[in-house]
Amino acid sequence: MQIGHVVFGLAGLLALVSFMPPLAGRLRLPHSVLLAIVGFVLGLVIHVHSWAPLVMSDFLDSLQNFEISSEAFLFIFLPVLLFETALSLNVRRLLDDIGPILMMAIVAVIVCTVFVGFSLDAASGYGLTVCLMLGAIVATTDPIAVVGVFREVGAPKRLTTLVEGESLFNDAASIALYSVLLTVMYGGGELSAGKLFYSFTFSFLGGGVAGFLMGRLASGLFIWLRGWPTAEITLTVALAYLTFYVSEHYFGVSGVVATVIAGLVVGSTGRTRMSPATFEQLAGAWSQFGFWANSLIFVFAAMLIPRMMADITWTQVMLIALLFAVTLLARGLMVFGVLPLLGLTRFGTKVSRAYRVVMWWGGLRGAVSLALALAVTEQHNVPYEARQFIAVATTGFVLVTLFCNGISLRWLIRRLRLNELTPFERSLRNQAVIVALDDLRDQTQDIAGSEHIGSEARERVLAVFDATQASLDGGELATLSLDQKVSIGLATIAAREEKLFFDTLKAQVVDWRAAESLLARAERMSDAVRAGGLKGFEAAISADLRYSFGFRMALRLHYLFGFQGWLAVELAKRFTNLMAKRGVAQELIKFAETDLQPLLGKDATDVIIEAHRHRLALLNNALQAMALQYPLFAQWLQESYLGRMARALERLRYRDMLAQFLITGEMYADLIKQAEYRWSHVKKPPALDISMSASDLIQRVPMFEGLDPGARAAICKVLKPRLAVPNQHIRMRFGRSRAMYVVASGAVVVQLPDGTSVELGTGEIFGEMALMGGEAFEADVRSLGYSRLLMLHESDFRKLLDRDAALRERIEAVVAQRRRALQVWREFQAGERQHEPLPDLGFPIGPQGLPGQS
Repeated sequence: MQIGHVVFGLAGLLALVSFMPPLAGRLRLPHSVLLAIVGFVLGLVIHVHSWAPLVMSDFLDSLQNFEISSEAFLFIFLPVLLFETALSLNVRRLLDDIGPILMMAIVAVIVCTVFVGFSLDAASGYGLTVCLMLGAIVATTDPIAVVGVFREVGAPKRLTTLVEGESLFNDAASIALYSVLLTVMYGGGELSAGKLFYSFTFSFLGGGVAGFLMGRLASGLFIWLRGWPTAEITLTVALAYLTFYVSEHYFGVSGVVATVIAGLVVGSTGRTRMSPATFEQLAGAWSQFGFWANSLIFVFAAMLIPRMMADITWTQVMLIALLFAVTLLARGLMVFGVLPLLGLTRFGTKVSRAYRVVMWWGGLRGAVSLALALAVTEQHNVPYEARQFIAVATTGFVLVTLFCNGISLRWLIRRLRLNELTPFERSLRNQAVIVALDDLRDQTQDIAGSEHIGSEARERVLAVFDATQASLDGGELATLSLDQKVSIGLATIAAREEKLFFDTLKAQVVDWRAAESLLARAERMSDAVRAGGLKGFEAAISADLRYSFGFRMALRLHYLFGFQGWLAVELAKRFTNLMAKRGVAQELIKFAETDLQPLLGKDATDVIIEAHRHRLALLNNALQAMALQYPLFAQWLQESYLGRMARALERLRYRDMLAQFLITGEMYADLIKQAEYRWSHVKKPPALDISMSASDLIQRVPMFEGLDPGARAAICKVLKPRLAVPNQHIRMRFGRSRAMYVVASGAVVVQLPDGTSVELGTGEIFGEMALMGGEAFEADVRSLGYSRLLMLHESDFRKLLDRDAALRERIEAVVAQRRRALQVWREFQAGERQHEPLPDLGFPIGPQGLPGQS
C-alpha cells in the first residue's frame, strides 16, 4: 500500500472520531460504545463500497488494506493508554485503596479465569486449557467507557480511582496468565498451577521493579531538560514505549505493570523535577495522546468484529450467554464476598454497597480483550477450532458488556444516587452560591453605574440574582454540627496548602528537592484531615515537625562515625522547609479569615484559625531554635526567599509586557536572561557551620581551663565533637562500651530517678559516674536545643585520667559531690532522712550536681 494512501486513511479516521465525543453526548451513549458501533459499521461497509463516491471509496479501500495485528494493538496503543491513565492518577489516593484495587486486579482475574475455564469446559468440548485462556482474556476490564460515564454523571472521585486502578493492574494479570496458557497450548505441555503462579509473580513483581527504576531514571533526567518543555514531554513519550518494550523483551517481565509504575512515578515525583510550565502542558498533551490511542484502538478492534463473528453458531451463542453469566457470578463473588471481608482487615478500606454494585456491573471489556483474542487467531499452531471459538466468544462477550452493561450504567449510577451531593455538601454549596451572588450583585451594580445602564435593564438583571438567592435554603448550614464545619474547612485549607506549595515551585522560590518534600507532607496533611478532622490535623502537624528518615540516618552516622557532610545537608533542607511552611501557614490563616468565614461562620472559622496559629507557633519555635544556632544561614534563607520572590515578580512583569506588545520576543528573552543572572546569588547558600573542632570547643569548657598545652592537645585527640538536635535522646552506651559527655554549647535536660529533672548548660558534664565505677541510673538525657557536645569513650576516658592527674582531680571532685547527692536521695527514699536540707551541691564545674548514668 502506498504511504500516501495510509496517511489518507488515518487522517480520515481521526477526522471521523473527532466528532464522536459531542455525538455521544447528544445520543446519551458512552463514548466507547459509539466508537464500537462506528468501527463495526466500517468493518461491514469496507467490503461492499462499490456504490461510494471516489473519495469515500478510496478512504474505505485504505481501511480495508490496513494490516492490524495484535502486536500493533499491544505495542502501539497499549503503552499510551496505560501511561496516560497512570499519569493522571493521584498516587496517594491510589495507595489509600491499594488493598481493594490489587484484590480486584489480581485475585479477581484469577477467580474469573478459573470460573470461566471450568464452567465452559464442562459445557463444551474445547478443552480446559482453551477455556482457561478464554477466561484470562475476558478477565481484563476496560475503564474508558465506565470512567466516561462517571465523569458525565458526576460520580465520586474515589469510585473513579477504584475502577481506574483496577483496570491498570488487571491488564498485567490477565496478559501474564494469557502468555503462560498460550505457551502451554502452543507447545502442548502440561498445565501446572505452580508454573502459572511462578510466572505470574515473577512477571508482575519484576515489571513493578523495572517500571520504578526507569521512572526514577526519567525523573532524574528531567532536571537536565528543565526549561525545554517540548524535550521534557518527548521524554515521557519515549519512556512509555521504552519501558513497555525493554521490560517485555529484555527483562522478560510484564511491560504493562512496568509502564503503569513508570507513569505513577512520573506523575508523583516528576512534576517537581520538570520546569513548572511543563507539567501543566504535560497533562494536556497526554490527554490528547490518550484520546487518539483510545479512539483508534476501539475503531480498529471493532472493525475486526464482522470478520471474527462470521462463523458463529447457535451453540456458541449459548456459550457466550453462559460466559457472561459466569463472569458476573465470579465478579459478584469478589465484590460482594471478598471485598467486604478485606475491608475488615488492615490491608483494605471499606467500600460502600453502592460503590460495590457499580464496580460489579461496570466491569466492561474492550479493546485489550479483542487484541488478545486476535493474537490467538494469529497463532497457526493452535488448532483452528480453538482459535475460532476464542475469537467468537471474546468478541460476542465484549459486545454484550458494552451494549448491555455500558448503556445501563448511567441509569444504575443515578438509581443509586451516586451522582448526587450529600446533604452536607449541598448545604455548603448553597452557602457558597449565596456568598458569591452577594458579591456579584454588588459588582453588577457598579458595572451598570459606570456603563450608564438604564434602571429597568438593571433591575431585570438584578432580579436574576434575587430569584436564585430566594430559591436556596441558606439556613441548611445551621443544621451542620461545629465538627462537620471544622472538618470541611480543614479539608479546604489542606487542598489550598497543596496548591500554594506547587505555586512556590512554579515561582522557583524553592528547588525541586524541597518542593518534593513539601508536596508529600501537604498530601499527608490532607489525608490526615480527611480521615480524622481536627484531631487528624493536630496529629499531622506534630508528625510534620518530626525529623525525616534521611535526617535521622545522617544524625546516626554522625554519632557513630563523626560524619558531618550529610548532616549539614539535612539541616539545611529542614531549615528551608520550615521557612516555606511558615510562609504558607501565614497565607492559610489569611485565607481562612477572608474566604472561609463567610462560608462556615465565625465559630468554625475561629477553631480552624486557632489550630493553624498553634501550628505557626510550633514552626516559629523550631525556626528560632535553628536561627539561634545558625544565624548566618537563617539570614541567607530570608534573603534567598525574598530574592526568589522578587525574581518571580520580575519574570511575571516581563511576561505581561510581552503579552501587551510593549516588548518583543527577543527583548523578553534577553530580559529574562539578565534577571536570572542578577538573582543567581540566591541559589548559592553559605555553608551550614556544624564543623566542630574539639580544640575550639574545649576552650568554652571551664573544666579544661588552666591545663598545660600538652594536656589540652591530648584531650583534643580523644574528645569527639557531636551535634544533638532538640529533644534528641543522647546515647550513653555503644555496644558494651559507655561514654561521658561535656556540654560545649547549648543545654541538656536529665530526668532523675525521683521524677524531677535538672538542666545542664555549657561546661557541665554527665555520664561520668558510670565510667568512674560509680552508680548506674536509668536517667533519660535529652537535648534542649541544637547542642554541641564533646563525647569521650570509656577506654579513652581511663587513659586520659591515668595520663593527667589534674584532670582526674577535677572529675573526682564532681563525682564525689554527686555521689553525696545520690546517697542523700536514697536515704530520703528509704525513710532514713526526713525534713533535712540537701547538702550544697555547688562545684566549680556547674551549679548543680547530677548522678551519673549507665
